[in-house]
Amino acid sequence: MDRSYPRVTVSKKCERFIKGGHVWVYHDEIRDIDGSYENGDIVDVLTEKGRYLGSGYINDNSKIRVRIISKNANDKFDEAFYRRRIDYALDYRMTVMGEDFSSCRLIFGEADSFPGLTVDKFENVLVTQVLSLGIDRIKEMLFRNLVESLRERGYTIDAIYERNDVKVRELEGLKEYKGFYPMEGLRTDLSGEVIITENGIRYNVDYIEGQKTGFFLDQKYNRRAVAKIARGKRVLDCFTHTGAFALNAAQTAEHVTAVDISQTAIDMAKRNAELNGITNMDFVTANVFELLTQAENEHRRDWDMIILDPPAFTKSRSTARSAERGYKEINLKAMKLLPRGGYLATCSCSHFMPDEQFRKMLISAAADANVSLRQIECRQQGPDHPILWGVEETDYLKFYIFQVV
Repeated sequence: MDRSYPRVTVSKKCERFIKGGHVWVYHDEIRDIDGSYENGDIVDVLTEKGRYLGSGYINDNSKIRVRIISKNANDKFDEAFYRRRIDYALDYRMTVMGEDFSSCRLIFGEADSFPGLTVDKFENVLVTQVLSLGIDRIKEMLFRNLVESLRERGYTIDAIYERNDVKVRELEGLKEYKGFYPMEGLRTDLSGEVIITENGIRYNVDYIEGQKTGFFLDQKYNRRAVAKIARGKRVLDCFTHTGAFALNAAQTAEHVTAVDISQTAIDMAKRNAELNGITNMDFVTANVFELLTQAENEHRRDWDMIILDPPAFTKSRSTARSAERGYKEINLKAMKLLPRGGYLATCSCSHFMPDEQFRKMLISAAADANVSLRQIECRQQGPDHPILWGVEETDYLKFYIFQVV
């Protein structure tokens, strides 16, 4: 194989994973490195017998030593290569999102072969996050081509805002920061808020101070499913954040109570309700665990439907068991608070909580609550957050709606 890239030889275990679809090479799976390189350079990954497996960015600072971007030995990693990748990503979103393309995730890291890169589109603003050194080194070229490709499709971009204020960047040897990305023709003086429309509901998105990129786009169609079930019901939305599930439910429900421990989140949820002229809601700033416990102790039956959309309780395998106890606690309490025939919408947004484990937890909670669960919906993240088979990190959202009987 006549190639000029440094050669990284990996273990048989790593070879099996890569052939099975995975795109990461961990530091302890490397058996040999032939050739000199700088961190962020492209290297070839080979089997112990010297067969080509793929090419990717190398970084000695990270436990993920190589992030594979291609498994085609004929690829040339020039600007045309990356432009094709961007075009593929945009064409895919325009196909699967249709009229919802105005606000959606345009690039979802490894699932789009851009390891460590997230790009969310909120109307005319792009919010980006870069978590790998290889991508960080070429981001100017990527951002420029992304804006150009969108413009060719009839979409004008006013600004790019970088949300690189996450500690995981340190694992790649990158600094934390956030701010508008300076590019000719783009603005750097916007307020940091933009109004988007999702499922017919308008939201203020704070992409400077909001969590992650400012709004969780992955639950778009799950919120629509909740609105269908909530018709005429009294609904409790736990961990409401900026009120997305609550506002969807309020379109059809008799009344919705939105709860979050963050006063900032509750204030934004109230603003979003006012923006849509929604009045059949109230808002509570409280710890959800404590609120559910108090309601249980008081033997209350205030709600016909409860929505549980907590933040990820675990961000590592080592804490998965303790996270499972947290998931079980809130689901058990919700099941006890619902009347027979009531409805529970519940989810986990951590790939460290596999679907099988999440289902077993729900079965255990139902047994302890002395109820049965009749499944209505079983969903995952929206198609703008595609799942790449073989890469479990892209398969992170489990969402169910049950009737409690």
